[in-house]
Amino acid sequence: MTHYPILDQKDTRSGFGAGLLELGRTNPSVVALCADLTGSLKMDAFEKAFPERFFQVGIAEANMMGVAAGLTIGGKIPFTGTFANFSTGRVYDQIRQSIAYAGKNVKICASHAGLTLGEDGATHQILEDVGLMRMLPGMTVVVPADHNQTHQATLAISAHEGPCYLRFGRPKWPVFIPKDLPFEIGKAQVLTEGNDVTLIACGHLVWRALQAAEELEKAGISAEVINLHTIKPLDEAAVLASVAKTGCVVTCEEHNRLGGMGDAVAQVLCTHRPTPQEYVAVNDSFGESGTPDELLAKYGLDVPDITAAARKVMARK
Repeated sequence: MTHYPILDQKDTRSGFGAGLLELGRTNPSVVALCADLTGSLKMDAFEKAFPERFFQVGIAEANMMGVAAGLTIGGKIPFTGTFANFSTGRVYDQIRQSIAYAGKNVKICASHAGLTLGEDGATHQILEDVGLMRMLPGMTVVVPADHNQTHQATLAISAHEGPCYLRFGRPKWPVFIPKDLPFEIGKAQVLTEGNDVTLIACGHLVWRALQAAEELEKAGISAEVINLHTIKPLDEAAVLASVAKTGCVVTCEEHNRLGGMGDAVAQVLCTHRPTPQEYVAVNDSFGESGTPDELLAKYGLDVPDITAAARKVMARK
């Protein structure tokens, strides 16, 4: 089994900020819009370096999406920035009509997603956003695993023609993806190879899945860990190749179990290769205020929950 050491502790939103600044230096067509959360989205470095290409729209997220769509007509590549809740649920109509239906080249960049937002509580911890975005025709959905990969993903979506949703988070999190590990939209990464059970994860839970694989290894269970950083388009070949070896799968996501990555994987399996599957996800509920670690444990998204799901699904083979 391949082991991934912790290289650093950084928030994924800072990976987005670093990537956006790099794009500002290399691509004059990139512009940025923010809904009064410049510091929280780590867009302040871009604003300082390129004030003429930064637009502070204030607490007017729907207007931000409309302005972003309009900027594409002049050949700009707009990156919008606000919390995931405000990036999706508050502005779904504008995204659907002005961006997705119109096929506009807008990059919707969403921070503070999921339970690990922590103390801000249920009103801000959106757990439905991946489902909302992946249902939109033509929308690409990317959920990177750590700071390094969020940086890579920010660069990648700029080169992708069409609307994209990039989801990342607030807390400092282990950095474990090597900077030289290739990143490609729509291509999953097999982080560890195994034969007994497949663990498919995205976002913050990729690290938890790797930790779970180490615990399972101690018990003589060989787990394959897949970082499914792109939820749409989903790498069906990688999923099917893995379950052909292991015969069972656990999907791990910081999202409602309804409509998210787990359901995307389930659609692939039921269509091409019916396979026992267990979900590690929030079980159809809202979150609450607490620390990220407390909430992951309470809502069943921690290492013991993944290892328990692995044992359960292996018994169903």
